[in-house]
Amino acid sequence: MTSTTYPGVYPEHVEELRLRTREFIRGTVIPLEPRPGQALNLTVRRELGEAARAAGVYAPHMPRGFGGQGLALEHCSPVFQEAGYSPIGPAALNCMAPDEGNMHLLNLLGTPDQKRRYLAPLAAGTVSSCFAMTEPHPGAGSDPAALATTAVRDGHHWVITGHKRFTSGATFAGFAIVMARTPETPAPAGATMFLVPMDTPGVRVGASIHTMDKYLPGGHPYVHFDGVRVPENAVLGKAGLGFAHAQARLGPARLTHCMRWLGLARRALDIALDRSSTREIFGAHISQLGIAQEMIAASVIDLETSDAIIGKCAMLLGIDAKAGSALSSVAKVHCSEAVYRVIDRAVQLCGGDGVSDGLPLAQYLNEVRPFRIYDGATETHKWAIARRASSARRREVEGGEPFQGSARVDDGKQQ
Repeated sequence: MTSTTYPGVYPEHVEELRLRTREFIRGTVIPLEPRPGQALNLTVRRELGEAARAAGVYAPHMPRGFGGQGLALEHCSPVFQEAGYSPIGPAALNCMAPDEGNMHLLNLLGTPDQKRRYLAPLAAGTVSSCFAMTEPHPGAGSDPAALATTAVRDGHHWVITGHKRFTSGATFAGFAIVMARTPETPAPAGATMFLVPMDTPGVRVGASIHTMDKYLPGGHPYVHFDGVRVPENAVLGKAGLGFAHAQARLGPARLTHCMRWLGLARRALDIALDRSSTREIFGAHISQLGIAQEMIAASVIDLETSDAIIGKCAMLLGIDAKAGSALSSVAKVHCSEAVYRVIDRAVQLCGGDGVSDGLPLAQYLNEVRPFRIYDGATETHKWAIARRASSARRREVEGGEPFQGSARVDDGKQQ
């Protein structure tokens, strides 16, 4: 009922990888899941990574030259959903945020030396990474234009100074991709991405922020950059184009978040379906009661509409990056809310056990609730979606499309 794909929808090699991933997650990963509310043990993560390699499911999004399975973005969804069926599945397959998005960016923009130094070990799972963008107020959050961290040229080096927070995974990261404003480059392009090893003098991991979500090793700590000197070749992409490069990362990264969380929502519904088909109340199985059937049907609809918009957006990103990025905002808003609804209904269908740690559902709610804030708050995305819709319609009318907004006035005369 909650299958992630259908025969003939994806190429045969994608379906084969999906099935291998499905078997690996259910047979190897799920038995090693930590208790709800506990983070994945790093030793267990490494062991699962080796097992994933042996099973031929490791790093599905990476080119084969970097040890991956070579999937294009438009083919990732069914495999990522299978990985996301376990909250630790993406970490086991090394397709978890923020590493997955950083791999994409390095593969897209990195020089051969940067790929050798940073991408190869990241893809191999021998190091992890973080993306240092969000800052304490009044710095950058939902509004990247508020970026306060600066990088100033000093001879053949850059000196980075600033304060970041919600730097996911920073505690155990080997390097960071740091967004910094470069005053010498003109607005609106005036920001640059830098590759910064975490052991560089002046980099300091600060206090961890205790959040609802717990499974990601490394948490979401503050990170301080106190006069950090990096060479010119630390620039990722081009100086001054940091915001444009960020969009190249964020569009696909939003979408892969949707894929992974949709897999977890499918797990939640499976738990609820198994429970409701075996528990009796008022003389019938819960699944036979009309109110329960309405909740189950609504969840199936949420899953299928989310799956459809993910598929469309993934294809569009491969054809038109700008249009795909715009649609990724729609996908992110829809999926983040739909996934939460599915899991919330599963909790309700499971009653008291649903809110206990006897089932993992309550922790699933904690894991997915921040997604409506991370990668841009829902309200920020809706604001941008509405602006784009209004601008697009205005251009159509100016280009000759009939204006549809005038009300008909009936003067009472018969024709």
